[in-house]
Order: sequence, then structure tokens, then C-alpha cells
Amino acid sequence: MANNDHNIPLDTATFIRIRKWYLLALAAIAITVIIAQVLIQLHLKAQSGDSQLINIAGRQRAFSQKLTKETLLLKDLSDPEDKKMVLSEIEKTLEIWKVSHVGLHMGDASFNLPYEDDPKVQALFKKLDPHHSAMVGALEHVLVKHQQDINASVQQNDLDALLNNERQFLKLMDQIVNEYDARSNEQLQKLKQKEYWLLAFSLLILLLEIFVIFRPLSIQIKNTIGHLMGKDEESKGQLEKIQNLYEEKEQSLKELQELNFVIDNAALFASIRKDGSIVFISKKFLNLLDHETIPINKPFSEILTTEEGQQSYLKEVLKINRKNIIRKEELQVVTSKGTTIWLDMSIVPMHQSTLEQDILILCSDITERKENQLKVQELTKQNFEERMQQKKAQASQIVEGQEEERKRIAKDIHDGIGQMLTALKFNIESIDIEDKAKTGEKITYLKSLTSDLIKGVRTATFNLTPPELSDHGIFPAIHKMTTELSKLTGKTVLFKNKTDANIRFDSLAETNIYRVTQEAVNNAIKYAEANYILVTLNYSYPILSVVIDDDGKGFDDSILGKLPKNNSEGGMGLFFMKERIDYINGRLFINSELGKGTRVTINYKTEENKISHGTE
Repeated sequence: MANNDHNIPLDTATFIRIRKWYLLALAAIAITVIIAQVLIQLHLKAQSGDSQLINIAGRQRAFSQKLTKETLLLKDLSDPEDKKMVLSEIEKTLEIWKVSHVGLHMGDASFNLPYEDDPKVQALFKKLDPHHSAMVGALEHVLVKHQQDINASVQQNDLDALLNNERQFLKLMDQIVNEYDARSNEQLQKLKQKEYWLLAFSLLILLLEIFVIFRPLSIQIKNTIGHLMGKDEESKGQLEKIQNLYEEKEQSLKELQELNFVIDNAALFASIRKDGSIVFISKKFLNLLDHETIPINKPFSEILTTEEGQQSYLKEVLKINRKNIIRKEELQVVTSKGTTIWLDMSIVPMHQSTLEQDILILCSDITERKENQLKVQELTKQNFEERMQQKKAQASQIVEGQEEERKRIAKDIHDGIGQMLTALKFNIESIDIEDKAKTGEKITYLKSLTSDLIKGVRTATFNLTPPELSDHGIFPAIHKMTTELSKLTGKTVLFKNKTDANIRFDSLAETNIYRVTQEAVNNAIKYAEANYILVTLNYSYPILSVVIDDDGKGFDDSILGKLPKNNSEGGMGLFFMKERIDYINGRLFINSELGKGTRVTINYKTEENKISHGTE
């Protein structure tokens, strides 16, 4: 047959030449498609930017009209609450309007706006800026006037500035939007022209393939088929030889598959028959199973493990008649020397041409991985137990804090209210109606004592949870606390709020911050003997800061880390102040100096989904 190959019309050289041209044509078409896709993607990206520009420019027109209408509405409103709502809308809309104007003109990464370098658009913005600035100035003047006096009226010159500039603003913004749209259409037309050229190029390549490749190839294939049909009788004589070659090929393929599996699986392999007897097992596999040679007359399951349950299981698995299904198993086996190992086993059926089935066993030693998994599980269990211990300790501290709070309230009632009630009782019992002079003095003293008693009761009850905390939040609650303590104690306790709005936080955080602030103020009154106390609140997202300053006698703050928590002279209070702030993941700082007062700072990092805006 080899001597007659040169007579076949479709010779090797021609076939190689045709295949080369065919591959070149396919490559050209593929490159054309890739270039078209790149151009389309680049255009889509540019279109996305143009769409953003057009959307924001259109929104600017709507916002200018909205601001004018809301200012006109503000002029006709008389209710302060309605005015506040409209002013808030004007302020928010104005801020977005200003930022969007600058972004359209100069570019803004947050709005995905590029820098505008088109001379036509720049010229239009240059004309637009005076009208925009005049409207912004009028609106900001309206906001400032109403912040100073909510009942102030909208001045006519501000309305005139808005109405006179709005029409020109809308007209120029229309021109800018039209310019953006025209530029986008121009880019689209250019892309269409490029696509038409690429389409024409692709069609030209296809035509060349038809006339240069496929037509000559079809002629040569037709001649080849005719030539092969003439060789039909000669081919029949070679059929028996081909059949033998096919069987040899199948056997070689089977051996090659086994060899490939051996290489891919690090030489842990064995070949067994369907009855479980061993055909071959690698030396590395035998060493892993603590065998030096293949045991005679032992099935594979008994060599693999000495555990009878696993042996029975393996025998049943190997008896199953599978076709081409690979089964994977993870087994814990015990070797002949008692060593426990883990194997990742793949059971691969191999079919010969005689339809008899052999089984290829491929294994990986995963003992180290399994041991690491057990260690990880043990560490996970230990971490869980440690967390549970921490929770128990934290719960114990909370209970202890509650008990100490009850003891403090009981001590305040006993030392203050209880003693005054006792004094009141003794003085009432000692009144002698016959001795009018002493009776008058005692009645005067009883009035003073009764006033002190009322003040003590009010102080004790106020130290419990105030209704302002749950109803209105931490800002009004601390304000009320400072006002009441100033009245009850005669000290100057002031409150300064640097935040405009009343913001609500997580209820647990509000309660703990309020209690720590209350403890710091009470310490300043009781222990520091302060006459002037200032509580300052400030919120700048995401940090809420509470600062308590006093002019008391102060202390050496280097001893803070050495105070025991059961110290009755403030140590207990300082310990639980820190515990409360740690519980909400906050920070507590105490700075003091003898004779120069004390500053307590509370910082709490808020979470956006746990913030709400309340009403004053």
C-alpha cells in the first residue's frame, strides 16, 4: 500500500497546503470578529459614560425646576414644621445640584463623570455658570435667613433671581444635553462604518475560501473517492490484518491507560481481577501497607486492611459489575503491623476485548490531611468552649454590676433618705405644743428637712432609667440629666450638643453610654467635689463622642490600672464604666491631674444600619 500512495490524487503536500490556507482564513475571520467585539465593547463603555452624562444633565434641569417650585411653596407656608420640611428638601436638593454641576463641568469619579474637554460644551458651561451661581446664591440666602428665623419670609429679590435665571438655565442645559446626544450619535455612526468594513472583509475572506480552497478540495476529494472505490477488492484482503492490528491496539491502549493512571497517582496503585485476586501491586503501595512482598493466595481486601468489617465491605464493592463508572472511597485501614492510615481510593473498571473485567485501584495517602482535620475540629471545639466561658464570665459581671447598682441605690436611700426620715420622725416626736418658741424653730427645721427629703427622693428616682432615654434617645436624655442634676445638687452642670439633628442609635449602646455618662457626672459631684461640670456631645459619622469635663480636685490617673474593682472609693464605678463601654465595643479614656480636674471621653463607633434620625 505504501508504494501506491503517490497515485492518490489528494497527496500529502496538497493537503498540507490547503490546510494552511484554511487555517489562515479562519484566523483572519477570528481576528475580524475579535476586533469587532473590541470596538463594540469600547463603544458601549463610551455610551455608558454618555448615558450617565445625559441622565445627570437631565436631572439638573429637573432639580432647577424643583428648587424654584419649593421656594415658591415656602413663601406661602406659615406652619414652622412644614417650613422645616421644605427647607430640608431644598438643602438636600441644592447640595446634589451643586455637586452634579461641578461634576458635569470638571469631572467627578463618584458619579463616573469624566473631565469634559469638548470646547463646545465648555463654552456652554461658561454661559451657564452665571445663571447657576445666581440661583445657588439666592437659595443659600433663603436657607440662611430661615435658619436664623424659621418664620422669616422669602425675599422678593431671591424669588426674582430664581425665576429670571431658571429659563436661561433650562435653555442652556437643553443645548448641553443635545450636544452630548449629537456626540454620541457621531460615535455610533463611526462604529457602524467600521463594522461595515469588517463585514466586507469577512465576506471577502469567505469568497476566497470558496474559490481557492473548497472548490479545488471538493474536486480532489471526488477524484480520491473514485480512486478508493477501485481499491475496494484490495482492501478486503487486508481486513483480517486490520482486525488483528485493532485488537493489538486495544490491548496497548488498555496498558497505556493503566500506565497513565500510575503516573498521575504517585505510584500507589494495584491491578486486580473481578474475584479480588491481585494481578499487580506497586512496591510503594506494599511498603505503605507494611508488606515486603505480595502475600500468596490472599485477596486484595485482606492485604489492604486487617479489620474484618472493612474486608467484607471491600469484597462486596469489588464484586459489583460496573461499566465505566469510577467509584471513589475514603477508607481508614489497619495495616499488618497495626498502623492506622487513611486512603483516598479510586476504583476504576477496565474492560478487555474478551469482555473480562479487571479493576484498577488508585490510592492517595490522606492520613496527614485527616489528622489535621481532627486537630481543626478539636481547636474549633476548644474555641467554642472558650467563647462560652467568656459569655459566662460576661454574664457574671453583668449580674455583679446589677447587684452593685442595687447596693448603691440602697446605700443612697439608707444614708440619705433613711437618715432624713429618721431625723424627721425624731423631730416630730419631740415637738412640745406648749413650748411655742421651740415648736416654731422645729417646724422651720422640719420644713427644711422635708425639702431635703423631697430632693433626695427625686435624685434617687432620677438615677433610675429616665423615660427620655427610651422615648427620645441619648441626646435629650443626657440633656435632661444635666438639667436635673444641676437643680438637685446646686452644682453648675452644663450640656453642649455639637450635633444639629437628634440621631438615634442602637438601644443597648444608648443605655450603656447614658449610664457611663451618669456615673462620670456623679463621680465628679461626689468624689471630685466639682462645682463646674460640662458634658459635650458630638457625632461625626461613624464616631459618637461624649466628653465630661469637671473642675474638681482630680487624681493621679496613673493608678487607674491598679484600682481593684471592689474599691468602694470609686474603683467599682470606674471598673464597670470600662466594662459597659467594652461591652458595646467602644473606647473609654480618663485623663486627670491633681488640682486640675478630670476629663472622661467616651468614643463609640456606630453602624450605619443601626442609626435613625429622631425628632427633637
